[in-house]
Amino acid sequence: MMEFLDVVDEKDKVIGKASKDDIYKKSLRHRIVHVMIFNDKGEMVLQMRSSNVSFCPDHWSTSVGGHVQSGESYEKAALREYAEELGTKSALEPVGKDVYTAKGVPEKFLMTFKTNFNGPFNPDPKAVSRVDFFTMDRLRKMIKDGEKFHPELLFILKKHFL
Repeated sequence: MMEFLDVVDEKDKVIGKASKDDIYKKSLRHRIVHVMIFNDKGEMVLQMRSSNVSFCPDHWSTSVGGHVQSGESYEKAALREYAEELGTKSALEPVGKDVYTAKGVPEKFLMTFKTNFNGPFNPDPKAVSRVDFFTMDRLRKMIKDGEKFHPELLFILKKHFL
């Protein structure tokens, strides 16, 4: 199924829509959501991306992440991705909206949410190979040691959590 995303201007106003393939081929600005899940001990959930995914396979990523589809709100997209990737949901609280730029990818708006949830999770094995809880100290050490992290996860961690 072809996925369509909204194309947005520098103020995050929708100015059109395009297929996900065209978004990346033509480097069009679009929207992404991330959810950071914490348990009652304050540990953060990360997912290990499956070796089957096209971008950053076998990298640690945010608890949940994905594209905002055309016509979707950030929160609706976050809840949809949460259900698709981890098979569950919980109430979301906005953390912040950031402009993300990196070499070789289109500029995007990242909307980050956080939630408190202890599990259980039912990850989609096509997208997620495992889910683990991490302390902030452990995450700092993993980053220092050069473990493979999705670049948007590193951006969000450094901007909002570490």
